[in-house]
Amino acid sequence: MKFSEIIGQLPLKNYLINTVKNSKVSHAQLFLGPEGSGKLPLAIAYSQFISCTNKQYYEPASPLLGDSCGLCPSCIKYNKLIHPDIHFFYPVTTTKDVKTKPKSIDFIQIWRELLIKNHFYISLNDWYNTIGVENKQGIIHAEDCDEIVRKLSLKSYESEFKIVIIWMVEKLFHAAAPKILKILEEPPEKTLFLLISENHEQIINTIISRTQMVKIPKLSAKDINNALIFQYDISETQARKISNVADGNFIFAKSQIEDEEDDSFNFTTLRQWLRLCYRFNNEDSLELVKFVDDIAKIGREKQKSFFNFALKVVRNSSLLNHGNEKLVKLDEDESDFVTKFSNVLNPSRIPLLSMEFTNASYHIERNANPKVLFMDLSFSLYSIMHS
Repeated sequence: MKFSEIIGQLPLKNYLINTVKNSKVSHAQLFLGPEGSGKLPLAIAYSQFISCTNKQYYEPASPLLGDSCGLCPSCIKYNKLIHPDIHFFYPVTTTKDVKTKPKSIDFIQIWRELLIKNHFYISLNDWYNTIGVENKQGIIHAEDCDEIVRKLSLKSYESEFKIVIIWMVEKLFHAAAPKILKILEEPPEKTLFLLISENHEQIINTIISRTQMVKIPKLSAKDINNALIFQYDISETQARKISNVADGNFIFAKSQIEDEEDDSFNFTTLRQWLRLCYRFNNEDSLELVKFVDDIAKIGREKQKSFFNFALKVVRNSSLLNHGNEKLVKLDEDESDFVTKFSNVLNPSRIPLLSMEFTNASYHIERNANPKVLFMDLSFSLYSIMHS
């Protein structure tokens, strides 16, 4: 990631560029700032700039004073997060696939995919949802601290610096922290620690005392507004509305756009499905099979989101049926559909529909075959709607 690809934070970008230009890169830095301010993207862009073999420095009158070239072998590897001299550590826990003593390296492919997909702007909840922590808490374990010491004992492969990025360092297990205190204070030559945090009060003092703090402020509404228009091609009015309530958090702003897009897909899909199920006969069987084939391909996370949306529609239908229009959380198109479909979504059928969607979501979570599940559920919906 290049500095020019990061939203806002121009003074900080120039500060980091100058530390490299003037050979004043502190060996241990703590990037402290609120969610969605760009801490992780800044750390990655900084690392890429340090490692770039063709650094660009611009005229003093230029807003941005420099950047990585984006084209050298080092930058190309950074764009894929596969450079051998950058090492990521982050909170993890046991999951369905990692049963004991979880380490960051066990999740590295998932980490890379999530960061690249989200242009390096992710929240802790995004990470937890992606790896499936359920009700557990992620921790940076002692095994990762041992791995930090081991990796830094080796020579760098390609770059001048070996770089360690510890994301959400406040999740470092307190009993494991002493393992890296010595190397933080007296690291091997040409070693850089970039620690990232949202809450310095949860970081042990012995870590804070060994780092140089870099405070990262919230993004301005203008910066978020411009980024939303550029990335999502939305109207100025819509972007301004979201950026004004985002409170400097681009991750929150991004989620508002994506939720709207997901809801639009879910509503169109649910309406089509319920109509197919309601009028199902031999002539429509091929259309239903095609629908099941298509929705089986969208992935489990989207399928779970779809069932959650279906439950929202069913619950709001119940409110409409009981005269509680003021509590209904449906937009105009959704409300119009529910009203027209009220003879199907009547009070006697709503509990049955709700149970079917809840059970389906449960089975999708547990890796049920989506084609079998959606086809079986289609027959069940037909029976309920014609009961």
